[in-house]
Amino acid sequence: MTGLPLIIAFVLAVIVMIVAISKFKVHPFLAIMGVSLILALIAGIPLTQIADVIGAGFSGTFSSIGIVIILGALIGSVLEQTGAAFKLADLVIKVVGKKNPELAIELMGWVVSIPVFCDSGFVILDPIRKALVKRTATSSVAMTVALSAGLYISHVFIPPTPGPIAAANTLGIGDNLLLVMGLGVLVSIPALIAALFYAKYIGKKVKSADEIITDDQVTKTYEELVAEYGKLPGGLNALAPIVVPILLMALGSISSMAGWTGFISELCTFLGKPVIALAVGTIFAVIQLSIAGKMDKFYDITNDTLKVTGPILFVTAAGGVLGKVISTSDMVNYITTNAGVLEAVGIFFPFLLAAILKSAQGSSTVALTTTAGIVAPLLGAMGLDTPVLTALTVMAIGAGAMTVSHANDSYFWVVTNFGKMTPEQGYKTQTVMTLILGIASMIGIFILSLIF
Repeated sequence: MTGLPLIIAFVLAVIVMIVAISKFKVHPFLAIMGVSLILALIAGIPLTQIADVIGAGFSGTFSSIGIVIILGALIGSVLEQTGAAFKLADLVIKVVGKKNPELAIELMGWVVSIPVFCDSGFVILDPIRKALVKRTATSSVAMTVALSAGLYISHVFIPPTPGPIAAANTLGIGDNLLLVMGLGVLVSIPALIAALFYAKYIGKKVKSADEIITDDQVTKTYEELVAEYGKLPGGLNALAPIVVPILLMALGSISSMAGWTGFISELCTFLGKPVIALAVGTIFAVIQLSIAGKMDKFYDITNDTLKVTGPILFVTAAGGVLGKVISTSDMVNYITTNAGVLEAVGIFFPFLLAAILKSAQGSSTVALTTTAGIVAPLLGAMGLDTPVLTALTVMAIGAGAMTVSHANDSYFWVVTNFGKMTPEQGYKTQTVMTLILGIASMIGIFILSLIF
């Protein structure tokens, strides 16, 4: 099957998957894998290749984010065991005040995700999010949505994240990244504001598993929780496991963007890989555990972390399978071939095309790079070939590349699982939030296109 019938089949497959997970309580792993297999058969992928496609999608997700999730969660567990997460929460509160925790975690995510992938950033910052929830008695869901939004916005708009850099290079303004970064910051503002309002709104409507207190649970105040740790770690000691990986990943991005060569470049690239950077962060976490005199708990902490991350990894990998099936089918080629139908809508064309590709295959980076390749030869025809308008085209592609995050996106499962939400709650929070982000961003981009 090809063309429009395949797109219709994909939409129906997603609906079936959502209904199976939310209404019939089929485990997300089984639902996604089942739908992926059926869609592969419908799409006409040769029977002899389907198993390889499924294996590639599954293993590809593990290789890109699997170890990152495990190491990040391990760092988070150590931060919780030593009380460092509470120390970090106190530091954040001192900067922004106790009345603005959603804004604090959103801006923290926005800054961190400029050099770091949003998946890794969420895993790294989640311990601070949970500590802030306890510190301020704020909705866990509101904090999850705010953190996810902050990370996602800079991930698609601001270099040196790979997606915007690749799109800028493809569209011919790779040497003018400062303009792209400046517009990325500007375009982020309406998205950040919209996300903050939605986070506070949805936090009152949806309750995650860690907010539901049963009769046999005893609630404790923040002060009582802190007292259980005795003396909290110092500020630098608490920051090191999180800040060091972020700095290393930022250094790797700077090295790539600046075109460094030789041993220094190789070293920065090596240390800047998320797996290596988080491994270094884990070493600092172990040092922190040793200083706290709790090294005897390290085995149990590691074991418990693996038990928690296992389900997250498998569901995330299943989402990778669905994305791989779509990218192997004829859907992307069909969208590319018929892109001319959308050209008449100007600056909205790259947004719509990126949104279609994002929703279809799950990866924001793939949506960014693929859309940029399609749009590049059309910039002149659409009147978007000045430096500023081309940079705004990168922004429009980025806005589309976040619209929307759902079951075939690994980030959806990272946010949903670490936020202790069900898939159905994930659709109400993460999926709707990314739709709002895309629309809010595109409104801002359109206004800027009229000015420039």
